[in-house]
Amino acid sequence: MSISALHFLVPGSLQQLTGGYLYDARMVDALFSRGWRIHVHEVSGVFPKGDFEACRSLIETLANLPDNARVLIDGLLLGGLSEQAEHHWRRLRIIVLVHHPVSEEPGLPNSEKKEFAKLEMGAYKMSIGVIVTSAFTARVLTDAGVDRRMVRIANPGTDSAELAVGPGDGAPPQLLTVAAIIPRKGHDVLVQALYKIRQLPWSWVCVGSLERERDFAEKIRKQVVERGISDRVTFIGECDRQTLDRSYAGSSIFVLPSYYEGFGMVLTEAISRGLPVVSTDAGAIRHTVPSKASLLVPPGDADALSEALGSLLDREVGMSGNSRGPGAVRRRRLAAEARRVSDLLPTWRTAAEKLEVGILSLAPE
Repeated sequence: MSISALHFLVPGSLQQLTGGYLYDARMVDALFSRGWRIHVHEVSGVFPKGDFEACRSLIETLANLPDNARVLIDGLLLGGLSEQAEHHWRRLRIIVLVHHPVSEEPGLPNSEKKEFAKLEMGAYKMSIGVIVTSAFTARVLTDAGVDRRMVRIANPGTDSAELAVGPGDGAPPQLLTVAAIIPRKGHDVLVQALYKIRQLPWSWVCVGSLERERDFAEKIRKQVVERGISDRVTFIGECDRQTLDRSYAGSSIFVLPSYYEGFGMVLTEAISRGLPVVSTDAGAIRHTVPSKASLLVPPGDADALSEALGSLLDREVGMSGNSRGPGAVRRRRLAAEARRVSDLLPTWRTAAEKLEVGILSLAPE
């Protein structure tokens, strides 16, 4: 087998627009450009819960791989594990890629957390190693009992991007959130916070899937209407890159009130655009964004979030779309720091090099 051959197993289509899938897809492209022969296997079924189809498809995919194949398996697939998969786990050189452990997902019942933790720990111990996307997640795994000698870190990269210029003349500061509308991202907390500062000028653009958890997304849209702020909120849904770029370009502040992030790729993307970030101190976020370019609050705290956002806004907006008040001054100070560090962010080429080193150190020829 060539030293640059890799089988990469992902749950469903690799073209899905979430941070984890974007990471996987960008790494596939980057490794391919570095001479790797990448075989992507899109495993069907419902993940991470792991229905019957997930178990069947995962076992069939593993069974069709040659002995001693080098395999990178996205950690979301671990919910499809079963006793029948253990044989293949032993005959293949499997590395688990963990964006964040499913057992750490906020809001899961304790029984499900325990079940996922058991599945994940069993998979880690059967594998030849684990690659994580942040030093924070590495600590989570080693604290849970994973041998630190088995763990490698390959942070995401970032693309060079045009700096945000803000909204047009006379427009209020634009807040931007880029995240699928699911409970973990905290959109409901942000709606509460925005209602608390409704007396200040702002608009909110929300980019991200409305389909992944339809009931929750509908709940958020209903809350926006009930609080009388729907004329200041735009739900774009999933969109193409051009639309996303326009949303970043016209924004003043990036907001992500997540309950947990294993890294938070959109946070570094916002920094690359020179946007100040308002987020939470949950998970890896405090390690992802520079402290001087961000304001972080406890997850789930609408009062703290509204105070942070309010501190970056002013009651009066001038013809340039900005004011000279203390909020605008703070906003520009955070934005200046974001611009300063944007050139220091790792590229996808650098990220792929780290992933390559991690894979080869765990599964050499």
